[in-house]
Amino acid sequence: MTWLITGGAGYIGAHVVRDLLDAGEQAIVLDDLSTGSRDVVPEDAGFVQGSVLDAALLDRVFREHRIAGVIHIAGKKRVEESVARPLYYYRENVDGLRTLLDAMVAAGVRRLVFSSSAAVYGMPDVDLVHEDTPCAPINPYGESKLVGEWLIRAAAEAHGIAYASLRYFNVAGAARPELADRGAFNLIPMVFDRIGEGLPPRIFGTDYATPDGTCVRDFIHVQDLAAAHIAAARRLAADPEARLTLNVGRGEGTSVRAMVDLIAEVTGTAGLGVETAARRPGDPARVVAASARIERELGFTARFDVRAMVESAWAGRLARVGAVGR
Repeated sequence: MTWLITGGAGYIGAHVVRDLLDAGEQAIVLDDLSTGSRDVVPEDAGFVQGSVLDAALLDRVFREHRIAGVIHIAGKKRVEESVARPLYYYRENVDGLRTLLDAMVAAGVRRLVFSSSAAVYGMPDVDLVHEDTPCAPINPYGESKLVGEWLIRAAAEAHGIAYASLRYFNVAGAARPELADRGAFNLIPMVFDRIGEGLPPRIFGTDYATPDGTCVRDFIHVQDLAAAHIAAARRLAADPEARLTLNVGRGEGTSVRAMVDLIAEVTGTAGLGVETAARRPGDPARVVAASARIERELGFTARFDVRAMVESAWAGRLARVGAVGR
């Protein structure tokens, strides 16, 4: 079966593409390379440079490559940027998805794995966030993902599309050093950037109602996240009636301070200490996934702990710094 992976040259997408190929499937990557890198796309995957907003290009890709299903990862994901540029985020994330669905329906493609986000929940006041927890996103990024889920659900009812909307929690780590996150928008690479400059890691908010006063998050290894995509793709291939909305997390919370301490231990930079700052607006105290539904529906259970995430991310950082220095 041939799958189209949008955003397949990005951090998460590159992991999904490799796992898909290892599973014996064929992969065509569509990526505009605005944040992705062509060099992470395997040679045995097809590659098309372009945007999901390009309807004519999508029609050609579906026609020429006999696409049987789509894994839609392309999109914009920076919360602060979404607040400053809401129209841009709605265009990229919502109109991009609408254009993709139009092309899928026209081509008769009826399988879709969608990259959603825990940001759809907003600031839930619960110990564990279940898929049925009310969604109340607090920024345009989260809104765009929730609207995307609604759009997929409506299209599925109208056109018989089997889908799995995967609500990612905090993604970290790398399966291989060359696939490590090259951005600086998540906690671990942000801390790496600080210690790379000889500066102490910065923690925003130390007065939350949590055991150590810092935010608690559910971190998921990107290799586990990729495995969840493959499990979802297999389910859709076997079950044309599947209509799934699933959390992808470990069901375990780790505080920001505990994660920063672990990073210092792994990198040998404990001597830098920690710098604290005021809370950032909109940061919920605790967001941890309930993971029973994805285990029940897909047989998926995360395998990697937070130490594996930090160690693999650090190996990627060292490899990239070494490559630049040569």
